[in-house]
Amino acid sequence: MRVPTVRTTRCIGAAIAMCLSTSSIVLAQQTTARAAGPTERIVRAANRFLATLDQEERESVLFAFDNDAQRARWSNLPVQMSSRAGLRLGSLNTDQRSTAMALLAAVLSPRGYDKVQQIMDGDEVLKTNERNNTMFGRDLYYISILGTPSDTQPWMLQFGGHHLAVNVTIAGEHGVLTPTLTGAQPALYTLAGRTVRPLGQESDKALALLNALDASQKKQAILPYHVGDLVLGPGQDGKTIQPEGLKVSAMNERQRAMLLDVIAEWSGIVRESAAAARMAELRADLNDTWFAWSGPTTAAAGHNITAYYRIQGPHLVIEYAPQRLGGDLSMHVHTMYRDPTNDYGRKYTK
Repeated sequence: MRVPTVRTTRCIGAAIAMCLSTSSIVLAQQTTARAAGPTERIVRAANRFLATLDQEERESVLFAFDNDAQRARWSNLPVQMSSRAGLRLGSLNTDQRSTAMALLAAVLSPRGYDKVQQIMDGDEVLKTNERNNTMFGRDLYYISILGTPSDTQPWMLQFGGHHLAVNVTIAGEHGVLTPTLTGAQPALYTLAGRTVRPLGQESDKALALLNALDASQKKQAILPYHVGDLVLGPGQDGKTIQPEGLKVSAMNERQRAMLLDVIAEWSGIVRESAAAARMAELRADLNDTWFAWSGPTTAAAGHNITAYYRIQGPHLVIEYAPQRLGGDLSMHVHTMYRDPTNDYGRKYTK
């Protein structure tokens, strides 16, 4: 299989330069605001971004907090196939774009921000390698804010485009990442001489967990039918499904630790304090959590799995769903992260 590479370095070079610029801003903000709490730092970052906008731009990026239509306006599809609202990165000047990305970096953990960058870099590779390159690339990601950035009152940051929908509700000390969609196409590419797999850990850790199960556990975990796409993906807000597969109460301690490590690939995307609170909740649910698998149980070394899997608990649904791309399911992946009891931070915003 040929790993996609960039045929021209112009757009990727610009992307790398933008990443370096954003990293400098993020470092400067962290240095000058160490005494502030996490939510206060996020609010400061939001206000810095908003201060770079004129009145028309502010009206485009700001929505009422109770705007349910905007809240649900996210997808894995390119923006030409599923329109977004807010401000498009390609319409922003250098300062606006840098402060927008610095806001995203403040909301996410470092590894979460890196994952977002890798997904966007992959879309830039796709733009370069596809004939219809007006559908892909970093310029076609959108940012929007629902409500008014506040240390105490709830508000929401949305950021996304093709294969990415980050929805973070901030309510005081709480940072709720669900529902968030992360995907990758191509799911394996080369950039600046380095092999990149944006969702590689989600693939490798889950396969390692499956291989750690004994024969009886595998028989329970592996579903007797094919699942080919996300069950609770875009447009499925409020829907629920019955848990299937292997119940975690039937796992040993090593297997349970491995499952938590898989879960952390999603729960750990948000800033560290919110991620820690989330993991404490999920650990408490662990005995009532389920692991299900559908598809091949092996993968080529260094490549993603071609199987679907789901992790489901009282406050959690994670789905990993490979998609067909030129016959290679390992190169196109959708994933979903939800909390059926608290998507969009409903617990803290009623």
